[in-house]
Amino acid sequence: MRLVFLGTSAAQPTKKRGLSCLCLEREGEVIMFDAGEAAQNAYQKAGLGWNKKMRIFVTHMHGDHCVGILGLLQTMSMQRRTARLEIFGPEGIGEFVSANIKMLNFGLSFPVMIESVSEGEVLDDAGYTVRACKAEHAVAAFSYVFEEKERPGKFDVKRAKELNVPEGPLWGRLQGGSEVTVDGRVVRPEQVLGEGRAGARIGVSGDTRPTPELERFFAGCDYLVFDSTFLGDQMERARETSHSTAGEAAALARNAGVKNLVLTHFSARYKDESGHLEEARKIHGSVTAARDLLEIEIR
Repeated sequence: MRLVFLGTSAAQPTKKRGLSCLCLEREGEVIMFDAGEAAQNAYQKAGLGWNKKMRIFVTHMHGDHCVGILGLLQTMSMQRRTARLEIFGPEGIGEFVSANIKMLNFGLSFPVMIESVSEGEVLDDAGYTVRACKAEHAVAAFSYVFEEKERPGKFDVKRAKELNVPEGPLWGRLQGGSEVTVDGRVVRPEQVLGEGRAGARIGVSGDTRPTPELERFFAGCDYLVFDSTFLGDQMERARETSHSTAGEAAALARNAGVKNLVLTHFSARYKDESGHLEEARKIHGSVTAARDLLEIEIR
């Protein structure tokens, strides 16, 4: 499982940064958070694949976070995508997508499901859940937490052989949590698996001010990708525009017990992110500044 940053700039692109787009690649599936203009360009550069199982979660209806969906849909159709695509976002996301498809007059080669979200559980999949919490921004906005369900413990090859379970499909069934029958005996998963392993917990803030509700929502995240549009000397501007500073992002992550903080959504006024790193690392011990096409392995 890995995070792939496709766009890390705020409001407008720069020579080095595209607009907001983040992908979580997990077991052949792409889970995208936001899709700013030209998202399909960065997606192609990242080589994530056009026909994979895919879901898109939109934090809010500002162009630098959702307009790129239109280009993605059109490019996917031109690439002959057939797999279903699911899109989740604030109220109005369905009307936005369907109206633009009609106005731009392009057809789709694949089915699209669009659903408006509210606070609480957005999706319960076989291997993970996605939940939403209201963010504090100029328009209706949501932050998201992706949480893997508990994974099976490590498979004990030696023990499986002692129980005369032949290597092959039966091993796979045990690893998947199902009992198997060998020579009339039932072998249970717990006989060959170690203790269950907690899944990863990943938070994505979108555009927001830091709030007590988000601090609770992101508690214990392994990774938190948070709005860091400004430095501390632009605090008043951050408040006016409903964004966060790098220091505020770090303080929220520290208070929430977040293990790793990733700063993103940098204002175009900054030539690089060195100041953001310096500000945040005074407060939190594990901070990374995102850049376009950065990949982070989730371990």
